[in-house]
Amino acid sequence: MISILGLTKRYGTNTVLDAIDLEIAAGERVAVIGPSGTGKSTLLHCLNYLDRPDSGVIRIGDLTVDAATARPADILALRRRTAFVFQNYALFANKTARENITEALITVQRKPRDEADLRADAILREIGLSDKAEAYPAALSGGQQQRIGIGRAMALDASLMLFDEPTSSLDPQWVGEVLDLMRRVAERRQTMVIVTHEMQFAREIADRVIFMDGGRIVEQGPPAQLFDAPRDKRTESFLRRVR
Repeated sequence: MISILGLTKRYGTNTVLDAIDLEIAAGERVAVIGPSGTGKSTLLHCLNYLDRPDSGVIRIGDLTVDAATARPADILALRRRTAFVFQNYALFANKTARENITEALITVQRKPRDEADLRADAILREIGLSDKAEAYPAALSGGQQQRIGIGRAMALDASLMLFDEPTSSLDPQWVGEVLDLMRRVAERRQTMVIVTHEMQFAREIADRVIFMDGGRIVEQGPPAQLFDAPRDKRTESFLRRVR
């Protein structure tokens, strides 16, 4: 379903992503782990063209976007097939919970407002926040804000959901409710790429775990294999530090 070929990103002379190749099947849940500064978040940003890669090709279904030739229309088409959950929630402070969910439905997917509102209300019921539809982010806990962020991504019915360390900005008491919601999304066989520092969660939820270091995929495999019997010394060293 999803094919990434030669994805490369540089900042000046620093190569952050070094010719990443990756295939992801429909319904597959992929967790990405590794040291800070190794390109994990940049990979997600390039998949959604929040950062434009210097080179490489992304294919989602019948859509192909080549960094060398990508036009604004190609990037918009790619974003219509992907949904992004940010580590810092990225909610609009001047919009209610309902409006935060409807924003992309209206501006990106061009849905009528009444249809977007109905979709947002259904999502709010699903994530257990119907009573917060008119609340602004400042009145919500961190966990509630991130659930709204995930709900916003759910509403788009995207081919691919991208999660960039969705619990890293949360106080410990809110982590569980966000992980529980992500588990429910994963149970639907939603295709997901999750950058996470929650190793136990990655073990539980992922079909495949990827270890990145130095802008490259060093090792990948089923969670049991990668966590219990890593083949590369860099993976083994990283896992010793985070356990």
